[in-house]
Parts: sequence; C-alpha cells; structure tokens
Amino acid sequence: MKSPYEVILKPVLSEKSTAAMGQDKYTFFVSRDASRTDIKDAVEAAFKVRVKAVNTQNRQGKMRRMGVHTGRKPGTKKAVVTLEPGQRIPFFEGLTK
Repeated sequence: MKSPYEVILKPVLSEKSTAAMGQDKYTFFVSRDASRTDIKDAVEAAFKVRVKAVNTQNRQGKMRRMGVHTGRKPGTKKAVVTLEPGQRIPFFEGLTK
C-alpha cells in the first residue's frame, strides 16, 4: 500500500478549482497509476475527512519542440474529490470566500 503522499502529488490552485471548493470539491494532481480507491483512501488518511466521490482525468502531455526534434511533455492525472456534506479540509480554508 502506498503512502498518501505518494498518491497525492499537489493541489490544483486555479480559479475554477478554488470556486469548486465552495461546493465541497477539491482538486489534486495525483500519481498516474493511482486508482479511484487509492485516491479516496489517501485523501481520507491525509486530511481526516470522509470522501463521497472521486472523479479522475488523464491528460496527455503537450508536444514541445527542441530545435529540429519534437518531444512530448509528461502527462498528468487530476482528481476532483467530493467530500461528504459538512466536511472541510482546513489546509484550504483561507482560499475561499
């Protein structure tokens, strides 16, 4: 079993994800090989909250040019975690209005 900090890489702090925090939805970049169950267990263990649902999104890396050669940046995986009603993650409390 992986550590919660190997599954959750970092939070996504964009305007859209910050607005969704008001609806008990938190967005994280997660490990590419993490399943929904792994993500749920990691969020519950790291932040001591109850998770209602997990939605994931795999994103392919963008094409980049290096001189005459082309390559691809690494892909990422995002997870939108919906918490049970009344649950909050204190780490994000100062970000929402």
